Amino acid sequence: MSFLNPNHRPSRSTTSVHHLPTSSVASSSSSSSSSSLSLSSTSAHNSRKKWSNLLPLFLVLVFIAEISFLGRLDLTKNADLLNSWTESFYQFTTSSFSSNSIDSVDEDSILGVSGAVDLGGGGGGESCEEWLERVDSVVYARDFKKEPVLVTGAEQEWRSCAVECKFGFDNNKKADAAFGLPHGGGTAGILRSMESAQYYPENNLDLARRKGYNIIMTTSLSSDVPVGYFSWAEYDIMGPVQPKSEKALAAAFISNCAARNFRLQALEGLEKSNIKIDSYGGCHRNRDGNVNKVEALKRYKFSLAFENSNEEDYVTEKFFQSLVAGTIPVVVGAPNIHDFAPAPGSILHIKELKDIESVAKTMNRLGEDPIAYNQSLRQALLFIIIY
Repeated sequence: MSFLNPNHRPSRSTTSVHHLPTSSVASSSSSSSSSSLSLSSTSAHNSRKKWSNLLPLFLVLVFIAEISFLGRLDLTKNADLLNSWTESFYQFTTSSFSSNSIDSVDEDSILGVSGAVDLGGGGGGESCEEWLERVDSVVYARDFKKEPVLVTGAEQEWRSCAVECKFGFDNNKKADAAFGLPHGGGTAGILRSMESAQYYPENNLDLARRKGYNIIMTTSLSSDVPVGYFSWAEYDIMGPVQPKSEKALAAAFISNCAARNFRLQALEGLEKSNIKIDSYGGCHRNRDGNVNKVEALKRYKFSLAFENSNEEDYVTEKFFQSLVAGTIPVVVGAPNIHDFAPAPGSILHIKELKDIESVAKTMNRLGEDPIAYNQSLRQALLFIIIY
């Protein structure tokens, strides 16, 4: 019995021609050769297909063999080998493989701190909160519990200080800090004001420095401690938008008619551009001003957030209350007001008197197109919610 070698092609010389007539030898030889080539090609193709089908089974057998090999490993004696395999997946190894031959894990090297940290496990170590307080603590040369910081010139407006503090006067002790006066001789002078420097020149940063103030707290973002008008605790910026039920397009609350900028001229310019405005303040009043400002603004599509000065970073509650009420602010004020805007295009800014006409056209267009108005308002509110 002979076996078929798929890689061997039969030779023409091996073809049997016994008992055939001489005249048919050539024809028979040609037919036999063609048949042999076809058989050889088919066999080779079937062989490759067979091996291709067996390849997955072969891989499975190899995998099972590896598992069997690993199953025979003595984990206790080969823990270091296993750890080296898992280093690419884990930053640290623990004592999960309990064994006498495994060295105890150095908790200091894992945690990066001295002393064990007990994350609520009740193991007797310090808690996470205790550890954070310890590493964040600052060692002072002064015992503030026995000798609290003495602050004069202002009432205490905070529930607590970072260290023990006391507000008031003490004839037997020099104050550590004083509000309102540029003190010297060991007392830090603090200037704190939320008014515009255009009305209170002493709030100018350069002038305050020259006077000797050590710490400046104003609305300017360049102050040592900026104190702005916005506070998440004060404003419910996430409140739902109310229907715009008023016939007037905008509302205004302006009481100082002698402001040092052009806000009164801007109000008059908008009115001349056929923008209907309900005025609740002392200037151009046509509505009763005895109302809740934010609740009243909710009924209007626009709010005239006109500041009394055009000073950088001077942005007051007029602007933030407009956003809280769900209206589009029309601003006269800080030249960098867009730094405070919730999103590009969410406010209208009258930088100069020549801008009144274009702003009025935009107000009329948005007022007559609910889809465009809602889209503008939606972008601002979505930006606030996300950030």
